[in-house]
Amino acid sequence: MRRILQLTQLTLLLAAFAVAVLPVVPSALAQDRLKAQPIPEPPPPPPGFELDPALEPQVTILKRGEDSVEEYRISGKLYMVKVTPPHGRPYYLIDERGDGKFARQESHDLGIRPPMWVIHSW
Repeated sequence: MRRILQLTQLTLLLAAFAVAVLPVVPSALAQDRLKAQPIPEPPPPPPGFELDPALEPQVTILKRGEDSVEEYRISGKLYMVKVTPPHGRPYYLIDERGDGKFARQESHDLGIRPPMWVIHSW
């Protein structure tokens, strides 16, 4: 027990000596922060890859009674409606197949769905 006490005291004495005598050297991380440069702006997309504003969803917010209704459209076609009642959780009406039949979902993500992309339409 006496040896453990002596080793502990010696360790504390050496630690105090190291803090008092040795110079403070900035760490490598601090030196890297001093050399840091801001991230440059990304280059513009190549020609032909600009975002089409018609593909951006248009959101229309309406008040129906006490409910707040958000309608989401792409190219003028309604594909999702979010209904937010004044007292309760919002729910979604989603047209999954594009046939105009909306199905109610309590949350926006219910799990994994296979991709159903439209490759070409007339």
